[in-house]
Amino acid sequence: MVKKHLLILLGTISLLLNFTSLSFAQLEFPEDKVKAKFSVEQNGCEATIVATVTVVSKWHINAVKIPQPTFLLPTTLTLSGNKNYSLVGGTIEPKPHFMHDDASDEDLYYHEGTFKIKQKITIKSKTDFTIEGVFHFQTCNDVRCLPEYDMTFKVTIKGCAEELIDPTKENALETDAAKQKAKEDSLEALQNSSQEGDNDTSRIHNGKSSDSDSNSSDETGGRKVDKNTSLLKIFIWSFLSGLAALLTPCVFPMIPMTVSFFTKQSKTKAQGVRNAIIYGLSIIAIYILLGTAVTAIFGAEVLNEMSTNPTFNIVFFLILVVFAVSFMGAFEIRMPSKWVNKADSKADKGGLIGIFFMALALALVSFSCTGPIVGTLLVQAASEGGIAPLLGMFGFSLALALPFGLFAAFPGWMNSLPKSGGWLNTVKVVLGFLELALAFKFLSNADLSLQAHLLEREIFLAIWIGIFLVLAMYLFGFIRLPHDSKIEYLSVGRTILGIVVLTFVIYIIPGIFGAPLKLISAFPPPMSYSESPLGFGGGGVSNSSDQPIIDGTHLGPQNIMVFHEYDKALAYAKEVGKPLFVDFTGHNCVNCRKMEQSVWGEPGIIDKLRNDVVIVSLHVDERLPLPESEQKTVEMGPGRMKDLKTTGDKWMYLQISKYKVTSQPYYRMLGPNGEDLDNGSADYENHSNVDKFRSWLESGIDLFKKAE
Repeated sequence: MVKKHLLILLGTISLLLNFTSLSFAQLEFPEDKVKAKFSVEQNGCEATIVATVTVVSKWHINAVKIPQPTFLLPTTLTLSGNKNYSLVGGTIEPKPHFMHDDASDEDLYYHEGTFKIKQKITIKSKTDFTIEGVFHFQTCNDVRCLPEYDMTFKVTIKGCAEELIDPTKENALETDAAKQKAKEDSLEALQNSSQEGDNDTSRIHNGKSSDSDSNSSDETGGRKVDKNTSLLKIFIWSFLSGLAALLTPCVFPMIPMTVSFFTKQSKTKAQGVRNAIIYGLSIIAIYILLGTAVTAIFGAEVLNEMSTNPTFNIVFFLILVVFAVSFMGAFEIRMPSKWVNKADSKADKGGLIGIFFMALALALVSFSCTGPIVGTLLVQAASEGGIAPLLGMFGFSLALALPFGLFAAFPGWMNSLPKSGGWLNTVKVVLGFLELALAFKFLSNADLSLQAHLLEREIFLAIWIGIFLVLAMYLFGFIRLPHDSKIEYLSVGRTILGIVVLTFVIYIIPGIFGAPLKLISAFPPPMSYSESPLGFGGGGVSNSSDQPIIDGTHLGPQNIMVFHEYDKALAYAKEVGKPLFVDFTGHNCVNCRKMEQSVWGEPGIIDKLRNDVVIVSLHVDERLPLPESEQKTVEMGPGRMKDLKTTGDKWMYLQISKYKVTSQPYYRMLGPNGEDLDNGSADYENHSNVDKFRSWLESGIDLFKKAE
């Protein structure tokens, strides 16, 4: 029978490999279709960067300027920011070919064959210098389009011996003055924003005044625990974990044994039901006490900081690895035998106290199965802070206690329970694989906090692919672990679960090559935190903004160039006449990644983020030390003082003191003079819908234009 299963799986894998090899055999790459040579035509202080482009027969690239909105991505020639030159006008291209595509009902503007794309500049330097640039294009034929591609280049510019024109000097001085003024404004805002925030009794949200917004967050210096969403998710996840714990070999056999004990020892059925309910309530009380102890020992504020603290995340990683290995059968985590024996002896006393100690004995005896699950829940809940550990333990214990009350009330149901067997150990092993995968999420959090780049996106996904591929092989019966029974045949449930896991593995494989993986976007590191941020072969989403790459910008979400310094971003926004998009975010912010992957990249949004605004991403968990001159002690709330020692502390203080909000992501748009625009704020809870976020973004851009 096993040989039959082996042949089936080998056939499935062979089919997948053939499909994969065929797919790769048919892959076509943009760099094979388009060649470009870059040169400089210079006349004194005027120069032109020339890209001589050759496109192979039957292929073309899109035009630089497309007269009307279309699904096509325009070609761009972008030069890096450099004080040694200034741009003269926009990108120059020959007249593009035109064709109306009846299938898509689109007007197509494109170039084919050999042609030149140019960018004129004025030279400001007397010495030679180098300009780096990016030639961005999308290649298409009559049938399909290949992924976008970035072709980088360098050209050398000769210095200009002539004197610089005075107006240029004056403009440069004005720009420097604007930057200095913006820096002074931002520092003044940072110092005085606490007072300004106290005078503002309501905050603008979605363009409307709301007095109740600040009540929806737990302002403990960490992130917001929303009463209606985050805590509900914790409860649901904990309840499902409790149901999973019921299916482990330490707990499942105890259900019929314990219920039978209560029904046989009780004089009436009502008494048996009552004792079983008290037994269940005792289980709930024990686990809630555990959650209370965790909260009391560490404190709410410390628990909040755990989510971004690299030391805590590394400790959590090690704990979960130990739990996972235990579930897989390497060893068992047991409570000291003295504790178990003492609780068991107390259970013989009878009455309410005896029932409570019976529940305690169950908790201690089953710890080898429930301990790793409880530990994982406490790790997750602790990172949320507040009452999350208590709620997590309530959800877990409620699921654990529920069967005892139900089967005591309806003992006939026990006849429908499946018999204990090897399937219970399979449940443990599967949970072990899931805990191992989750462990690397915490290790990734630590790596992101430290910006060590040791566990970048590709490595993280490769680890997950390995874990879930081995899990699939285990479910299909090719791998046996300690305590596993011999598999004579695959059950329907096991087969379906194996197919689901194998499908998941196939789904995440393209993520290594730049696929966004929206279903799990909150777990792996973002695309910008990878070995190849633009994807395999540069085929990922790239920076196609018409503006040049400016000094001080970094590769951000959706590979948009963003600032990380508020004063530099504000100065540049004023210089180019665009609204400043302020993004309060975090390296380990799960909801931030969801917004960036699911909302930022959508049509009608990403083009505006690239071209119509200047983005500054302020990471509230950035651990870069502040200069000593900027380090100080501030009041984060009534009676709560905090030392500003890191850049993250500075941005968190700015967000809390000015906007009275602790959650991330949190977005604001600033006007021509750095003032908040009347479109209010956007965040994950209220703007995770694409249409809502697009509407908010468009209203901010319109308000900025009216304020100019």
